[in-house]
Amino acid sequence: MNRFADRKDAGFRLAAALGAYANRLDVIVLALPRGGVPVAHEVARVLNAPLDVWIVRKIGVPGHEELAMGAIALGDQQYLDRSLIARLGVSDGAVQRVVAREAEELQRRNRQYRNARPLPQLDGQTVILVDDGLATGASMRVAVQSVRNAGAREIVVAVPVGPASTCAGLAELAIKVVCPWQPEPFQGVGQWYDDFTQTGDDEVRTLLAQQPWMDQRRRAGADV
Repeated sequence: MNRFADRKDAGFRLAAALGAYANRLDVIVLALPRGGVPVAHEVARVLNAPLDVWIVRKIGVPGHEELAMGAIALGDQQYLDRSLIARLGVSDGAVQRVVAREAEELQRRNRQYRNARPLPQLDGQTVILVDDGLATGASMRVAVQSVRNAGAREIVVAVPVGPASTCAGLAELAIKVVCPWQPEPFQGVGQWYDDFTQTGDDEVRTLLAQQPWMDQRRRAGADV
């Protein structure tokens, strides 16, 4: 498989592996912001499904913030990699300080992206969780946990690229994992994109507001 030109290209190619979920009324696509939103926008467009965000925050190792030692989600959902924390000797106090800081950012993003809009109703729904790639999988693990607690009937993790070991670990959570490209050695998500420019808040809000296919879907439903 060739590298992805950008996140839109990755989303289009990822959607090709999700054809079984197209045009289904029980499907909702949830993006992990921020980088997952452009990917998920394209997936939702191709599948003709509603798009929303499911906000999570990585808990980075102090001094090595890109390395995740866990993640949090709304509703006080938390996942911590206790074996990694112990191996690196990170104190409980240091962990809690990072958790508190990221909880503030999580709430800020919720206000920025939702603007008082309620969380999507997931009872009985098939939820496709989308990000721009997997590394340790910590953020996706807490997303799966929180979506399951919100009542999702079926959970599909869909990412363009990630290491085979992380994909296998997520599959052990009794969910379906769709990851078309699992290169080894992996090294990092960004290396598999030609353009991996950081996604900003404005782009997230714009993409969430741009769902013209939903108008067509509503009209089709009214004609039935």
